[in-house]
Amino acid sequence: MTEPVRLASVGLGWWGGRLAEAAREAGFPVVCGFARTPSAREAFAQSHGCRTAATFDEVLSDPDVEGLLLATPHSMHVTMIEEAAAAGKHVFVEKPFTLTVAEAKRAVSAVSQAGIVLQVGHNRRRQPGMRRLKSMVDKGELGMIHHAEANLSNPRGLNPRSGWRADPAESPAGGMTGLGVHMIDNLHYLLGPVARLSAFSKQIVRVSRLDDATTIMLEFESGPLAFIGTSMVIPDVAMTAAFGTEAAAWNDGDGSRFYVQKAGETERKEVPVDVLDTVRDELEEFARCIRDGERPETGGAEGLEAVAVFEALVESAASRRVVELDEIRSRG
Repeated sequence: MTEPVRLASVGLGWWGGRLAEAAREAGFPVVCGFARTPSAREAFAQSHGCRTAATFDEVLSDPDVEGLLLATPHSMHVTMIEEAAAAGKHVFVEKPFTLTVAEAKRAVSAVSQAGIVLQVGHNRRRQPGMRRLKSMVDKGELGMIHHAEANLSNPRGLNPRSGWRADPAESPAGGMTGLGVHMIDNLHYLLGPVARLSAFSKQIVRVSRLDDATTIMLEFESGPLAFIGTSMVIPDVAMTAAFGTEAAAWNDGDGSRFYVQKAGETERKEVPVDVLDTVRDELEEFARCIRDGERPETGGAEGLEAVAVFEALVESAASRRVVELDEIRSRG
C-alpha cells in the first residue's frame, strides 16, 4: 500500500478547516498547521489532531511535511509558493492563484524549476454536472455554441465582514475574487481562452467596503459570447449554462441539478445527475500527483489563465474599456 501523503495546512480559517477535513476523509493526514495567530493554531490542532508550527519557515523545514494546503490571503500566494518551491514542498493553493499575471508567472516559474506539484483549487469544474456539460459541448450535442452564462452568488455580503477577505486590496472585484473566479474557470473549461472582455463592478447595497455586484461580458477565441455575474447580497445562485443551435443545458444548484432544453421545446427538462465531494476529489488528485509524478488538471497553466481574465476584468471595471486578453497575458 502506498504511504499516505503528509500535508501541512497554512491558513487555518474556515476554508483551511474544510481542506483539512477533506484530506482526512481522503485518507491522508494533515500533520501540521500554521497561522499567524497562536489561538487559531491551537484550535486547529485540537480539531484535527495535529501539531502546530510557530512560523512558516518552521513548516518549510519540517522533513515530515511533503506538501502544503495554502488557504492564505491572495496577495501572499506568490511569495509562499516561491518559498515552498525552494524548500521542495508540493503546493495546493486556493483560488485565485494570484491577483496578477506577473505574480502567477513568478509562481509557475518557481515550481517548474523546483520540479514540484502545483495545483490550484478550481474544484467546481469537477462537478458531475460540469463534466456532463463539457461532454455535451465537445460532442456537439448542443449544436454550435453561441452563448454561455455563469453565476455564483450568495448573501454573505449582507453580514458585515472582517479580516483579510473584507479588504478591497485582497478582493478588488468584490465577490468575483473569491466566488466568481470559479465561473471564470468553468467557462474556460467549456469554451477555451477568452479573447476580450468588458466588466462592471460596483457597490449597490453598500454593506461593506467591497463591491457587492460584478458582471463580465466575454468573447471567446472559439467564437461564443458569454456572461459571468456574481453578487454578495442575493440568494444563493450557482449555475453554469451553455446555449447552442440544437439545445441548451444547465448545471444548476451548485452541481445538484441538471437541465436540458432541445430546440423546439418550450421548457427545460431535469435530467438526473450524480453529486461529488469536489474538494475531496481534488485533494485525492493532489496526493496522486505527488506520489506518481502526474500533472493535476488545474495546474499552473489553468490557474494563470483564470488570473489573466481576473486581472483583465479588474482593469476593465476601473478603466471602463474593453480589455484584450493578450494584452494582459503578455505582462510579467
